[in-house]
Amino acid sequence: MLEIKDLHAFYGTIEALKGINLKVQEGQIVCLVGSNGAGKTTLLKSISRMVNTTGIIRWNGIDLTQMSPTKVAKIGVMHVPSGRHIFPGLTVRENLELGTINWRGPFGKPDFAHDIENVFQIFPRLKERENQLGWSMSGGEQQMLALGRALMGRPKILLLDEPSMGLAPVIVAELYKKIVEINQQGITILLVEQNAKIAFEISHYAYVIEGGNIVIEGESKHVQQDPRVVQAYLGKYAK
Repeated sequence: MLEIKDLHAFYGTIEALKGINLKVQEGQIVCLVGSNGAGKTTLLKSISRMVNTTGIIRWNGIDLTQMSPTKVAKIGVMHVPSGRHIFPGLTVRENLELGTINWRGPFGKPDFAHDIENVFQIFPRLKERENQLGWSMSGGEQQMLALGRALMGRPKILLLDEPSMGLAPVIVAELYKKIVEINQQGITILLVEQNAKIAFEISHYAYVIEGGNIVIEGESKHVQQDPRVVQAYLGKYAK
């Protein structure tokens, strides 16, 4: 379980997170929705230790707050940031192989055939483009590659930041089917999304963050019916 208590984060004198309390049960998809600047990305960066914080962050009882980002990744907490951040000059396969560094070390030569086959089963398009350079792929394919590279790190929990950003609706639908498939393999997911409709559809539990505070939480099926959520995030998509 991921457990966060009284989490505060600052950028200079600006308080970005104001005492966040949040839990992600193992095996669940939990979504975090909110407007731009609400603190969503800062929360993920706090968990992966790219932002200095005060408060408690634990994964399965392990304190993350004194760890480096590398050590956090080594225990299976994998962050997939927005913007994809693949290596454009490397092939699909080379990008995927780099995902193993957190558990094999820079000079190790492990057998990751099973890992890469699993990625290709989830994302057949990556198999088709195995020797293609990253820069030449579409936005949707690059996002699949970013997810695939994270899977190569043998994650226990994935922190996904805006995976639908900049993608066509048909690609978003395909991508989210894959995210559900990843979760069905037993990988816990904390999902940050501005596309609230699809986030609520696939998640078990939801948090709404505004101004660095959690303002609403509950089972996703209930949160999406909250009048405040309907007005602010769902609009015409509300049921």
